[in-house]
Amino acid sequence: MRVLLIGANGYIGRFVADRLLADPAVQLTALGRGDDADVRFDLATGSPGALTRFLDAVHPGVVVNCAGATRGGARDLTRHNTVAVATVCEALRRSGCGARLVQTGCGSEYGPSQPGSSTAEDAVPRPGGPYGVSKLAATELVLGSGLDAVVLRVFSPAGPGTPAGSPLGRLAEAMRRAMQAGDGELKLAGLGVQRDFVDVRDVARAVHAASLSAAQGVINIGSGRAVRLRDAATVLARVAGYGGALNELDAPPGPHRAQLGHPRGDLDHAVPVAYPYPDGCGSWQQADVRTARDRLGWRPRINLEESLADIWMEAACRI
Repeated sequence: MRVLLIGANGYIGRFVADRLLADPAVQLTALGRGDDADVRFDLATGSPGALTRFLDAVHPGVVVNCAGATRGGARDLTRHNTVAVATVCEALRRSGCGARLVQTGCGSEYGPSQPGSSTAEDAVPRPGGPYGVSKLAATELVLGSGLDAVVLRVFSPAGPGTPAGSPLGRLAEAMRRAMQAGDGELKLAGLGVQRDFVDVRDVARAVHAASLSAAQGVINIGSGRAVRLRDAATVLARVAGYGGALNELDAPPGPHRAQLGHPRGDLDHAVPVAYPYPDGCGSWQQADVRTARDRLGWRPRINLEESLADIWMEAACRI
């Protein structure tokens, strides 16, 4: 099976590439903007016709799209998350390769959930920010394309390579700084927020399974368990050997809002944000992952403590 992987250099894409390369039945071709891609192509600016010609030449059986942007203004997010996917869908429709499309979506497409609930795939999406809106628009493009396609809605990925700007990445960096400075107290914002963390290596397993399956539509990929950020910080402190106190930092007054996991010193650089939570998901999010189990035969294997240990190992190397 020849697989075309788009976004192989991204956070999720790197692990998807490793997973696919480990399958001897897969012939992998990487397409992206970086110099180390097999083929350089920018989805946000490239034409569907150019991508169609490449698809007809390579003739993949599966196209996996892990490309996209998580930060930036609405215009950039729309270009990289929505327009790019429109290019992929149009190219696949024009091509004669008949490839299956596996699109990586995100839990932010759903928006805020009722505390204590599990969000299933039939929930009405109400994204609470421009990132979720751009990803939901991409999902709708895929579902309406008429292609053999599946969208994996990945909740909060964690583990090695976690971006420094994510809540867990900020926690690890704040703890590293506190330990380096000998601080006996660490004040963090947003510790009451609860998210469904899933290890990025388990996400890669789900993408691999979706590539081999006939499942279509939307499938949630998460742990099925919401974890309070305070509890994640406690586990991270134990893994790191940090014995100081972890305290909640009150949100600043006015339009400035401390983002999830930001340490006290970062408030000096706070900027106005349009939504109370950076990911637009409110105080609670938990995935219903029964569809992934039933249709992909997939279950998460790596627990949050192992994911946090890997996040800390990378942060500790910066000491």
